[in-house]
Amino acid sequence: MRNFEVSTDSTSDLYANEYLDLDIYHASLTFTLEDKQGNITEQLDNFQNQDEYVEFYNKLRNGIVSKTAILNVQAHVDMFMEMAKKGIKNALHISQSYGLSPTLDNANKAIEIVKETYPDINYKAIEARTTTIGEGVLVKVACELRDEGWSLDDAIKYLNDYKMKLQHFVIIDNLMYLKRGGRVSGPKAVIGTMLQLKPIIEISKEGKLEIVRKEMGMKKALKSIVEEFKNFTKNERFKCVIVHTDNLPVANELKNMLLNAYGIDAEVRIMGPIIGSHVGPNAVAFGFTSNEQRRY
Repeated sequence: MRNFEVSTDSTSDLYANEYLDLDIYHASLTFTLEDKQGNITEQLDNFQNQDEYVEFYNKLRNGIVSKTAILNVQAHVDMFMEMAKKGIKNALHISQSYGLSPTLDNANKAIEIVKETYPDINYKAIEARTTTIGEGVLVKVACELRDEGWSLDDAIKYLNDYKMKLQHFVIIDNLMYLKRGGRVSGPKAVIGTMLQLKPIIEISKEGKLEIVRKEMGMKKALKSIVEEFKNFTKNERFKCVIVHTDNLPVANELKNMLLNAYGIDAEVRIMGPIIGSHVGPNAVAFGFTSNEQRRY
């Protein structure tokens, strides 16, 4: 028996069919694309197939700039109102890391607005302390707890511990995307790109992106993050997922390296446009759950 339902937003980077298969509610963010002539188009983060993801990253490669915005209060209100109208009394909503975006604030504001019409709802929002595949993993674990009959409060307590054990290793292919986000200076980005430096990013305990080191070339970067796995042990609900921004050959190379080194058969996925806008094409990463908390 379910004691609560689950909702999230599209920064969890679940596929369209997964929202249906997992039976969860979600709200989609929007992003804008600006071409070299200054023409701007707005799109919804609701891709339906792999071709749409690939098309998006090809646009970035061709010089189109993608800009994202926080999911607003009204989008949350619309989702929670739909849930309340269906008679859902208890729900757990998962937003991306507060260290990356104050989306959680908008979710909580929306819950209070919906309570004015449906005062008996008990909707709780938590932040994932991560984003993209990490957030998606947390959503899937929340669904497991829901289906196992956990109470809402016990599920929240478990997930707040679990999320601190989500580990992330992200290899950025092009430093210029980090420059746009203010994480590296212009000169460093230009020089680093010329030298084929690949920054390796981890997500800190505060849920922020931290550049922990740079490796010379993708091969060394892949070897480096695979070696990192030796420092961790598998969580009881172990998950291991590889995500890429339209770089399937390297993602599969990483998958084979993890399989050969540790016997781990990681799931390979493509990243959505919201976080993908900030890391750029050809990035690759893997995330997993461990018994150990994050180091930084």
